[in-house]
Amino acid sequence: MEIKGSCLCGAVRFAISGPPRMMGTCLCSRCRKLGTSTIVFVERDQFTLTAGEGEIETVVPVPPFTYHRSFCRACGTSLGEPLSPETSFPINAQCLDDDPGVRNTFHEHEGDRPVWAEG
Repeated sequence: MEIKGSCLCGAVRFAISGPPRMMGTCLCSRCRKLGTSTIVFVERDQFTLTAGEGEIETVVPVPPFTYHRSFCRACGTSLGEPLSPETSFPINAQCLDDDPGVRNTFHEHEGDRPVWAEG
């Protein structure tokens, strides 16, 4: 099973060689504003960046935040953390072109959910 993904303009493309470990939604204001609320967690050895590494820009967080977030510098699509050195990292679920084979199993930072996002 290979799951392909890309940014809006197609400059950044990747493949995941198997289902992600899990899918979840973070409702913190930072993730919502970055457009990376729903993410899948992938293992480093399953993830291959197939095009566009030079198009990826990374936002370094300001404390107390710790997670870096990346986006395509050509179209602005939020990508998650495709350049992460970690063994497991998040990828923006909206970038997946194929069914990942997992479904959303958790929501974190429920206290930050905006009132318009009820339901």
